[in-house]
Amino acid sequence: MFINDFLFYSFSAILVFAALRVITARNPVHAALFLVLSFFSAASIWLLLEAEFLAITLVLVYVGAVMVLFLFVVMMIDLDLDRLRQGFWSNLKVALPVGLLIIFEMTAVLLRSFKMPQKAAPEMHEGLSNTEALGQVLYTDYFIAFQIAAVLLLLAMVAAIALTLRKRKDVKGQDPGRQVRVSAAERLRYAQFKPGASLPAVSDSGSSPSLPGTGPASAGSSEKETS
Repeated sequence: MFINDFLFYSFSAILVFAALRVITARNPVHAALFLVLSFFSAASIWLLLEAEFLAITLVLVYVGAVMVLFLFVVMMIDLDLDRLRQGFWSNLKVALPVGLLIIFEMTAVLLRSFKMPQKAAPEMHEGLSNTEALGQVLYTDYFIAFQIAAVLLLLAMVAAIALTLRKRKDVKGQDPGRQVRVSAAERLRYAQFKPGASLPAVSDSGSSPSLPGTGPASAGSSEKETS
């Protein structure tokens, strides 16, 4: 029992320290790594509470997928840290009351939970694991709430993809629709140049300039010369 208490308070201290470093670290990569440490500490606490499924889910989903993707995005983006921190203390007058209110609510909930009499945990049926018991409760009593949460996560994922697919003016790309609609006559064009004529300059507007020898007048003159 002493070992379990020691491990619980050790992991809790590491979790609190890592959570504080997430919001105080100046480097976003370091903040992401401290968040990974906090996830591992929380998963260790779940294991001490014999909630193996929640611990494994926290490690596989959040650490193995979400945080790794977030870390790669942070490392690939060239962030201007000085610009991001401009006006940080100007929001203190709004952030301080909200933070104090959150601390008051969490303290009230914890104090009330400590004073309430502890109820005995429901007995587990023989041959029924923790994951199976959680699945039965989740898909029976909380089925509607579970489906609503799934729809909200799907909407958030679709919205994130839609925000990243915005058209940028500084990125050049191909338009497959215009490539398919092009005719055979537009794919190849012959240009005739007179001896000693210089090439015309290409304008930035995207429209190709008229080349010497491509118009009808020049075509007629070229036929006269050949005749």
